[in-house]
Amino acid sequence: MVSKISEGVEISVETFYQADYSNPQNSEYMFAYRITIENQNNFTVKLLRRQWYIFDSNGEHREVEGEGVVGVQPVLKPGEHYQYVSGCNLRTEMGRMHGTYQMENENSKTVFSVNIPSFEMIAPSKMN
Repeated sequence: MVSKISEGVEISVETFYQADYSNPQNSEYMFAYRITIENQNNFTVKLLRRQWYIFDSNGEHREVEGEGVVGVQPVLKPGEHYQYVSGCNLRTEMGRMHGTYQMENENSKTVFSVNIPSFEMIAPSKMN
């Protein structure tokens, strides 16, 4: 698990290889990741948008952005956390992701960015 605190919001990430949804013969590797977002500020925050940077070990990369996460824009009061699971497909056995969440201070309506720490996705066959 990797964690990072920025702008008073802690982001923790765990990754899982999804063997049942992968097909190595066709260079298809599926990974799931669990994100925990914890508001350590003394004000309520709302997650507005996300932007991901995804890198395969073959040098390919792509960007994904959009509103909220998994179809919602969670609101977190001070001390609250929100957890969700999503997935990423790669063309190689290894890759990494990092990104940002755009959040809003619900008191001042100020928008700010929270860094999502870089994390690796590695198929078990590469860990030997």
